[in-house]
Amino acid sequence: MPSSSFVVLLGLVFTSAAAPAQSDFSASTPGARRIELHPEGSPAVFEIVVSAGLSTGIYFDSDLMRDGIELEGRERFTLLDVGQATLRLVPSSRVMPGERFRLFVRFKDGAAPLSASFLLRVHPAKADPLIEVYRAKRTIETYQQEATELRSELMHCQQESSRLRAEHDAPGGLAGLLAMGILDETGIAARLVTKDVLKSSGNALAATFVTTFRAKKGVAVAVHLATKAGDQPWSAKGAILRSKSGAELKVLRVWQEQPIPMAELRRIVVEAEAPEASIQGPYSLTLWEDGPRTVTLGNVAFP
Repeated sequence: MPSSSFVVLLGLVFTSAAAPAQSDFSASTPGARRIELHPEGSPAVFEIVVSAGLSTGIYFDSDLMRDGIELEGRERFTLLDVGQATLRLVPSSRVMPGERFRLFVRFKDGAAPLSASFLLRVHPAKADPLIEVYRAKRTIETYQQEATELRSELMHCQQESSRLRAEHDAPGGLAGLLAMGILDETGIAARLVTKDVLKSSGNALAATFVTTFRAKKGVAVAVHLATKAGDQPWSAKGAILRSKSGAELKVLRVWQEQPIPMAELRRIVVEAEAPEASIQGPYSLTLWEDGPRTVTLGNVAFP
């Protein structure tokens, strides 16, 4: 079926056509994730996403028993800072994507629940920066905050639904891009940045050509990657475009025609939402598979 997305035009340019239990609520701090512990029922294990070199802070509404903190694989974390009611941890470069580590905490006051268990899942590129953990009765303010954030999420879902319906109803090719407002009279700007990007020494694949694009409402990066001799085929599962300040562009899709075979070269396109013309970079691009192999390119700039 013809696609009306930004990726179609990029194809023309290049001449190629059992999960842990969760109990999350809106947090009182914008950007934070909230976990609520319940005294009744069997204890749940809550999953937290961590990543090498990135900090994750866990804030509790109750004091911690400092000698009751247990972290599996403690020697593979560069930091475990325990405060009166806070935990901050940073995994080292020795952790591998997909690994999981148990974190167990006990509370000082003796009230139920007496403890909490967390499963730290290592992601190749992103982490939960801030977690708020609550045991006490929620205040009216937190319910109001939750209602506000739920309304915001609903609005976002409605906008996304409208966007998907528009893509489905729009014609294919250039006509579709014009109909959706993705393309205007300025067209698409392209920039070959292969010589400018910084390649991480830990990259599992070699990046040979890197080109960036900008249209009216978005940007994209086309990367030609090659697997090494003896390696298994590689398929991109996700991507992050992160600025120096840590801000991330909203990645709309990661596209590749097929898995990259052993010792061969294939193109991968990452499309992101970027309505502001001032968004140029530099950014770091991280691509990962459903496994430990990742690719990170720094100093990625857009036209």
